[in-house]
Amino acid sequence: MKNHTKQYINGEWVDSASGETIDVINPATGEAFGKIANGNAEDVDKAVEAAHDVYIEFRNTPVEERCAMLDRIVTEYEKRKDDLIEAITDELGSPIDKSEKVHYQMGLNHFAAARDALDTFQFEEQRGDNLIVKEAIGVSGLITPWNFPTNQTSLKLSAAFAAGSPVVLKPSEETPFAAVILAEIFDKAGVPKGVFNLVNGDGGGVGNPLSEHPKVRMMSFTGSGATGSKIMEKASVDFKKVSLELGGKSPLIILDDSDVKEAASLAVQKVVHNTGQVCTAGTRTIIPASMKDEFLSAVKEEMTNVKVGDPRTEGTQMGPLISKKQYDTVQSYINKGVEEGATLYHGGTDHPQGLDKGFYVKPTVFSDVENKMTIAQEEIFGPVMSVITYNDLDEAIEIANDTKYGLAGYVFGEDMETLKKVARSIEAGTVEINGAKGGSDLPFGGYKQSGIGREWGDFGIDEFLEVKSIKGYFK
Repeated sequence: MKNHTKQYINGEWVDSASGETIDVINPATGEAFGKIANGNAEDVDKAVEAAHDVYIEFRNTPVEERCAMLDRIVTEYEKRKDDLIEAITDELGSPIDKSEKVHYQMGLNHFAAARDALDTFQFEEQRGDNLIVKEAIGVSGLITPWNFPTNQTSLKLSAAFAAGSPVVLKPSEETPFAAVILAEIFDKAGVPKGVFNLVNGDGGGVGNPLSEHPKVRMMSFTGSGATGSKIMEKASVDFKKVSLELGGKSPLIILDDSDVKEAASLAVQKVVHNTGQVCTAGTRTIIPASMKDEFLSAVKEEMTNVKVGDPRTEGTQMGPLISKKQYDTVQSYINKGVEEGATLYHGGTDHPQGLDKGFYVKPTVFSDVENKMTIAQEEIFGPVMSVITYNDLDEAIEIANDTKYGLAGYVFGEDMETLKKVARSIEAGTVEINGAKGGSDLPFGGYKQSGIGREWGDFGIDEFLEVKSIKGYFK
């Protein structure tokens, strides 16, 4: 059993004020494999006070010092590679090669990207006789989700450190051990006392008092829209700045000139990656009506070849869902799809054969889906594909944008001018053409109910800054 029942506050591991703990469940077995502290408002207050005591000093550190600190963090992060991979595999149920190539690597990339952004970031600008200054906002509360324990945490931390803002982090209580390792990395890298504080616990005990604390100037949250709305409401009492990265129901538009097998392969990847627990998952697959039968046949073949199983078994492509609660949620959506008249083409409810222990689900495909159906409108957060047909490109774009979300979009085909037209037409913060990959310096965030603000690289740094005009500075 891993027991990390202390909080990291003001540069030290200290007992939690509550004295309570939370079991951490391995989703591959359904059994507890560790414990963390279940923090409370007193823990939050101590952490916020520690950050508040140093925020002016940290705000005013030279950029060169923050660059050097991020360099040291990158070095120490690389030293803890094996530990991070082990933690993510156990607490998330991620296949071990994905824990390395995706989760570990994305966390590293964000610290490196923030460091690189500082090389050209302009904190000051002269306009005539006047000076425009960007300075750190102050104590920032960070609440991060379970589905990417390093990525979502590192992108916020790296940006805050680069900006000069001290933080209090509340990671998900379902995947807390990666954050514990990050705290150890920061301690080893010499992050000044009070600049980073970790308070483990649940939303009621830690998230609420952090969102409400009068000395917190900003809340940065990644997670569900319902929780984001509550955080925004609490933050509004004293007009905290908020940055929210919320849900998605992202469309993948496949053009009529696409190679069907390649399109099917991409579509399946966009659904089963991280067991579908991805806010940018392309779960609405929008295809030409004329392609329907051929595409479904190709998708079924691809889905059948997806190896679901133990995260530590070589070749496993898809592990379990994070929890029993999430398992039940995905089952309910599959049942809802059938009830509303969609055709269950592949997969379905219950565990895959031979995987009764843990929270494993079947990769699932629905055909004959209408965009108004629940499975096409609500974020399932599981490996469930809704195949929707269109008759012309205008209809495809209309279907893609007929959602309350706007986090990501995808388009696949041959004609570049058409691809560009569709990409410009999709209402989303990120649109990907033909599976193209981008660096960690690109802005990430959503339109509509997918969030407020942007993260990654220099855009992420901006979220932790206030802008000041000093008139007559150069007279």
